[in-house]
Amino acid sequence: MPQMFGRKHEVSPQRSRHEGQEFSSHKGIVVCNDCGAAYFKKRWVHGLEEVKNKDNKDEPVSFSICPACAMIKNKQYEGRITIKNLPEKHAKDLEDIVRGFSKRAFERDAMHRLIEVKKEGVNWVITTTENEMANKLAHHIKESLRAVKSRTHFAPEPSDVAEIIIEFE
Repeated sequence: MPQMFGRKHEVSPQRSRHEGQEFSSHKGIVVCNDCGAAYFKKRWVHGLEEVKNKDNKDEPVSFSICPACAMIKNKQYEGRITIKNLPEKHAKDLEDIVRGFSKRAFERDAMHRLIEVKKEGVNWVITTTENEMANKLAHHIKESLRAVKSRTHFAPEPSDVAEIIIEFE
């Protein structure tokens, strides 16, 4: 325990309010029934190939559903980007940006997923499983397509939802 001003103080990191829900401690390896992602040592990875080695070959394997697949199945999201007044000339570019960014995010982390791109004429709604991914994607879109305005709104606790609005002239 560190000493501060002559007194002993307990120092412990503050847990995320959803840490217990998203990353419960399972014994062994858990494999997602839907996408094949594997949970081992407090993190989700892309599959058993990444966790199977000679050190953990005796670990029990169980099957469940990963948090990202559960969110998609329950029609939930943590990030929503609303794009308003998208010029027709940028539609193909935006689609390429979203698909490429989402693919790279998924390659880095198995829980970062693009849920849906809903096109309603000149307005698009993009939903993701992670609010941080939505923030970074919105920033990338704004920088790449020279959008005029961008607003970010975080929902009040206990929600982790980030809603971003990007407007073109």
